[in-house]
Amino acid sequence: MAVVCRRITASSRTYSLSALTRCLKEEAAAIAASAERLGTAEVEQALALLEDCANQGAKLVITGVGKSGIVARKIAATFSSIGLMAIYLNPLDAMHGDLGVVAQEDVCLMLSNSGETAELLEIMPHLKRRGTSRIALVGRRNSSLADGSDVVLEASVDREVCPLNLAPTASTAVAMAVGDALAAVWMERRGISPNDFAINHPAGALGKKLTCTAEDLMVPTKKLHPLTPNTPFQEVISGLTRDGIGSGWVEDPNHPGRLLGIITDGDLRRALRNHPAEQWASLSAIDLMTKDPITVEADLLVVEAIKQMERNRRKPISVLPVVGPDSSGNLLLGLLRLHDLIQAGLT
Repeated sequence: MAVVCRRITASSRTYSLSALTRCLKEEAAAIAASAERLGTAEVEQALALLEDCANQGAKLVITGVGKSGIVARKIAATFSSIGLMAIYLNPLDAMHGDLGVVAQEDVCLMLSNSGETAELLEIMPHLKRRGTSRIALVGRRNSSLADGSDVVLEASVDREVCPLNLAPTASTAVAMAVGDALAAVWMERRGISPNDFAINHPAGALGKKLTCTAEDLMVPTKKLHPLTPNTPFQEVISGLTRDGIGSGWVEDPNHPGRLLGIITDGDLRRALRNHPAEQWASLSAIDLMTKDPITVEADLLVVEAIKQMERNRRKPISVLPVVGPDSSGNLLLGLLRLHDLIQAGLT
């Protein structure tokens, strides 16, 4: 079998880039044109339905077939992430039991470029019977789907970017853009704050910054071995190495759990620098520790803890004791390390 290899020349690469740029511009133009087709009244009606949906604790059900179904899934994911419960309903399964997820107070957003998708038209009367509000996001205003809906959002395009004018390209881009715009405006109207957004994004960098507390990232005291003020120099070094976190805490011998001081690698270096070598063997934890260190409470957000670490420019802080209230003073709950904050992507 002969293998035909097409030689890629500089001119062919230039043509490819030019064609790709043209396609991007055509899709951008289609999205811009869709903004001109939308009417104020229909947009307000759609947003009002979404507002009612949120106020009632109901959900947004989004459905579509084929490429429109893929766009529907993305729009559902976007709304869910900003605080409006949304699900994708496969219309092929809807007629075989999945309509049970749709309630009267829900809103159904139906995507179809033609507006004549048979599977969507089949579920339309059942949605009407339940009293579920319907928004049609369609490419043809004069269509059966539009006629059966409470609100119609036009997402028509003059032609697809596909050279055959067949593959859904510009039409799906416009539908996606309209869905994104609805979500963005809904966020604006609801006054969604970064804190609200973070609730549904706890694993992202923003979510961690806005929800993660000192207690979430600290090394708890049960994993640490306390030192006493009289712990000899050599045992202090062994203690710091044993726990494997490069620091240790000094406990008040008269009040178990009470924090007297903290010892870090930096404290060790400073103590060795400030004492002659012949005195090193006689040093104990009380000579090495930072007395009355800066502490934070367990519920403090880690972003605020980072500010505490950065506040002292002369003596950089790499470890913060996390404390809780106690009748005898600060009860140590754990140690918050800069290393852990870096690993969590918070600095």
